Amino acid sequence: MTESEINLTKTYDAIVIGSGAAGGTAAHVLTSHGLQVLLLEAGKKLPIEKELRSMEWPYDNPYRGSLPPDQHSLTFNEYTIRNPPYGPGFEKSKHLRSYVGSSDYLKNIVVDERENPFTGSNYAWVRARCLGGKTNIWGRLALRLSDYDFKAKSRDGFGEDWPISYSDISPYYDKVDLYLGITGVKENLPYLPDSIFQRPTKLNCAEVTLKDSLAKMGRVLTQYRAGVTSDGLKHNKYRSRCYGRGACERKGGCDIHAAFDSPTGLIYPAMDTGNLALRTNAVVREITVDPQTGKASGVHFVDNQTMKDYAVRAKVVVVAASTLESARLLLLSKSRLHPNGLANSSGHVGHNFCEHIMGPGVAGRAKNLVGKPPTLDDGRPGGFYLTRFRNLAEKHPKFIRGYGFEGGSGSTMFPRGTDSHGFGAAFKEEVRKNQGAFVGMGAFGEVLARYENYVDLDPVVKDKWGVPALRFHYKFGDNEHRMAEDMKETAQEMFEAAGFEIVHVSSRVLTEGWSIHELGTARMGSDPKTSVLNQFEQSHDVKNLFVVDGSAFVNASCQNPTWTIMSLCWRSCDYLADEFRKGNL
Repeated sequence: MTESEINLTKTYDAIVIGSGAAGGTAAHVLTSHGLQVLLLEAGKKLPIEKELRSMEWPYDNPYRGSLPPDQHSLTFNEYTIRNPPYGPGFEKSKHLRSYVGSSDYLKNIVVDERENPFTGSNYAWVRARCLGGKTNIWGRLALRLSDYDFKAKSRDGFGEDWPISYSDISPYYDKVDLYLGITGVKENLPYLPDSIFQRPTKLNCAEVTLKDSLAKMGRVLTQYRAGVTSDGLKHNKYRSRCYGRGACERKGGCDIHAAFDSPTGLIYPAMDTGNLALRTNAVVREITVDPQTGKASGVHFVDNQTMKDYAVRAKVVVVAASTLESARLLLLSKSRLHPNGLANSSGHVGHNFCEHIMGPGVAGRAKNLVGKPPTLDDGRPGGFYLTRFRNLAEKHPKFIRGYGFEGGSGSTMFPRGTDSHGFGAAFKEEVRKNQGAFVGMGAFGEVLARYENYVDLDPVVKDKWGVPALRFHYKFGDNEHRMAEDMKETAQEMFEAAGFEIVHVSSRVLTEGWSIHELGTARMGSDPKTSVLNQFEQSHDVKNLFVVDGSAFVNASCQNPTWTIMSLCWRSCDYLADEFRKGNL
């Protein structure tokens, strides 16, 4: 829909800020309840199929899939040795992208870092300003949290418990599973609850070898639980079932929409109800407040392209801009009634920031597979997930909480794992006979939610639209580094136990932010003095304000957050709609 078709003089029932996993879910649920909703997205609607081009062969791309010459993607070393903002020093590049934006297929999906600066401590902040946000490129791993996560403080004494239990959110996990589709295998684990799975992918030879070896150690390797519909969805005409075309090895993205993305999974069906208005290129700079009631009254936004300023009103405001942008927006929304930022009487907005630590892992070779016929492994949406095994029944002496591994093996278009060198026919033959034998995995571990890890507003630096930039005060702590050491050691031990030849062991901890799993800057809780939101992601201070993305998380767990973000949001929006009907908002 074009700007002229959006009535900005109308008072909407709800404004939803952001169109990713949370914003899309909010739009879907609220419109299904009959509310008139305006969805605001800071970026534009991309012709995503033309961007991703999953059927394009590398030799048909002028850059073989790499970035054009006028673009640069930040590397690990550049994040490490340079201080943000990362624009200065890269003047030769017209456009500057995060480390994720290193391919020709993603260059228009992730933001230009120069236009969107941030300051403070080093951080690899991945942002996608376009309709659907990061769901256009997400890694697809869709996991549930359990009471090992929701009640983590009760287990080890650190932090806070969530104000909900698994039983509260379980029905909403089910709704997300059935509406969006997920592939996997039931394992009956109390610390990693099963979903309602569609047809799973198969493990290949090396993965089965590792799974069987781990079972003897009491550890569980399962098929990658992907937010992908393998059987199809009869209720959604915008999605296709996965048929393994082979582009999943690129950094995310599915242009047949078998993998969940917010536009085809949630937003387009919501628009079909007639209850959703969509305004793209809307950079929200403030949530406005009624000076008499103190309640949210609407938003001010800047047009991304024209730089014109607009205002629009609503009875309820739903913030789903992604964890860090949502915190930034709350801090920007200062007024006489909210001098420290909106919903911030506790002083906790921006604090308790957490995510996942990455880097340690291992690569190996199954020698019995060398020279064997190749298998087709490009078409799988993922390989395997090795579930958490630390601090479950026994306490580790050096750190609390846990970690899991993502990994895979098999033959792909671009051989991985090989460290062979050379050229010519002999080199090619060496690569061919070895490529299907390599197996690797990397860890994702919980970063503890600590008050001293936070973000605030930079007093000087502003983005392209004149909005104050976010400033980071964030570092991994001792618990994370001790956990990372254990990740490296256990990865090597498990591969050796499986009989794999160790090719490489990684002990490097990747820069903060590398996981793209930002969480916790407006956490939920029962005490308004130590939390920002209640159990329904509703502001303690402003009852018609909801923050429904990863901001609400009390801790990070070690599981990927997308499925939990959407399930919590669905629950919150059901509650919102009920309260709206009762006239309580």
